[in-house]
Amino acid sequence: MTDVELPPAGPAEAEGRFARFRAIEWWDQARLRRARVLVIGAGALGNEVIKNLALLGVGQLVIVDMDRIELSNLSRSVLFRESDAGGAKSECAARAAQSLYPAMRVSAIVGNVLADVGLGHFRWADVVVGALDNREARVFVNSACARVGRPWIDGGIDVLTGIVRGFAPPRTACYECTMSRVDWDLLNKRRSCSLLARRATQEGGVPTTPTTAAVVGGIQAQEVVKVLHGMDALLGRGYMFEGGSHNSYLTEYAVMPDCAWHDTPCPVEALPGVGGDTRLADLWETAAGRLGGLDAVDFGRELVETLTCSACGRSVDVFRPVDHVTEDQARCGACGAECVPAFFHSVGADSPLRDRTLAELGLPRWDIVWARKGEERIGLEMAGDCPVEPAEA
Repeated sequence: MTDVELPPAGPAEAEGRFARFRAIEWWDQARLRRARVLVIGAGALGNEVIKNLALLGVGQLVIVDMDRIELSNLSRSVLFRESDAGGAKSECAARAAQSLYPAMRVSAIVGNVLADVGLGHFRWADVVVGALDNREARVFVNSACARVGRPWIDGGIDVLTGIVRGFAPPRTACYECTMSRVDWDLLNKRRSCSLLARRATQEGGVPTTPTTAAVVGGIQAQEVVKVLHGMDALLGRGYMFEGGSHNSYLTEYAVMPDCAWHDTPCPVEALPGVGGDTRLADLWETAAGRLGGLDAVDFGRELVETLTCSACGRSVDVFRPVDHVTEDQARCGACGAECVPAFFHSVGADSPLRDRTLAELGLPRWDIVWARKGEERIGLEMAGDCPVEPAEA
């Protein structure tokens, strides 16, 4: 995506809003003003990141969160007010950020990053910030950033402790390189669960304090500044904050030899005429022209093709991301028994699914698909869904 043309700096900005920053020898306020940051998660930690990015003068921001504000959020979330209760976290955080820095172009996505955020948003961003509370979302964000070659800054908090990690695969360790066998066992256990069991074992709700969120979110925002300035940022490393004893320390992460995300990302081409209403067969022809033939089109997320009743055998078409399958859909409409999903991640040359549009397959707007012939691969961005500017994303 080409750079969005921002309006000229207003008088307050030009004359002194960022005067103290400009006193820093290496500081480049214009670079921050042009910057594009994707923040995933607008809870306690995300609030602190978003607040700091607005105060720093970051020019373009997209905020993703699927939750709504509860009163319990107010003790830990600096951007929310009691009148916001019931509102979408991403939308309320976006309004608050723009009130802090009116020149910021900020948009909100009310949705699940695993299902609702096209990979075009990741490619659009200069840097991605994760303010997440579960492994599955982190694994997806890690894969999305690796696929499009974007660095990301992960943060986590738990009562008085926290962690900030930076990843920029393939040149540094990625999030998956840091996962232990226990982490993988827990993630794979959840993935192997039935859809109803997944609903019952949702992760999240980690207890914390606003002070810990402020420390960790502040460090994440500072790492964004360093990445944007080309400085030696916390990439391939982690900072562990121990608020109880203040025995904080840095750690270095090694690249795991068998990790999938350390090959050079394949090139991505933005296709302005391709969007959710494009038939896969038409995109197939385009991709085949680029590669001199085509074996398959791969997708960057888990999609459900059908649900089949384990008791009566009744089957229904679904075609949506697994996180969009509701509890009602996961039960048979005829007998009430639990249904078994059939997943798909790619479409081959002989598949009848080629007659469906990309949206009908379950892909979100502004996604990227991956065309494959032998060992050669290219990414094709659904740029027809690309917003004119982030505020419309």
